[in-house]
Amino acid sequence: MRLRRINNLEARREACSALRIEYNLPSLNFSEVQGGDNYFDIDGIFGRSNPLVLEIGCGKGQFVCEYAKRNPHKNILAVECVRGVLVEACERVILENIPNIRFLEMKAEYLPFFIRENSVAEIYLNFSTPYPKAKQEKHRLTSPAFLEIYKMLLCDGGFITQKTDNRKFFEYSLESFSQNGFTLSDISLDLHSDDNGDNIVTEYEQKFVEMGMPIYKLTAHKQ
Repeated sequence: MRLRRINNLEARREACSALRIEYNLPSLNFSEVQGGDNYFDIDGIFGRSNPLVLEIGCGKGQFVCEYAKRNPHKNILAVECVRGVLVEACERVILENIPNIRFLEMKAEYLPFFIRENSVAEIYLNFSTPYPKAKQEKHRLTSPAFLEIYKMLLCDGGFITQKTDNRKFFEYSLESFSQNGFTLSDISLDLHSDDNGDNIVTEYEQKFVEMGMPIYKLTAHKQ
């Protein structure tokens, strides 16, 4: 999918700078990035010590904004690597005056260099790119390499919730979580038929439901 051009992107990013966590990455090559004293001071960034929640791939922020409103006692870090998409999410947070969200413009594989081990309570993967070709497996956010990252970040009792419209990707994820140290629960093959009323609909989800497509959901608990 070709992304549309975002007008005045840099000026808009600057206007949202208070919500974005800045960092220095010595290399764009993941294999060359080394650990060190790069960890974010999460309590300092949010000005309080509360449970930390990640949404990896926050899109334009529909999910994370509603989640933050429902959970004001949690610190929420929304991760997105597409600049133009992230800035729209930031602007939404400013417009709605939501205090407990910060944004990180970063690919997920770099998270362990900046977020401490055992510090994340919840991770949300909402409609991640499925990368259907076999040679693309390493890019799937539920591939074994990414699951190792999540296990490192999650605290005891931490969990991941995934939603997708892609049946094959969902089946792949079920197997990947099961084989890589997670216990599954809340599995749904048609979320909007099973929903008990607490589901937060994302931008993509809304489109897929209107098209009559089923939504798949699971929760994976760190063992």
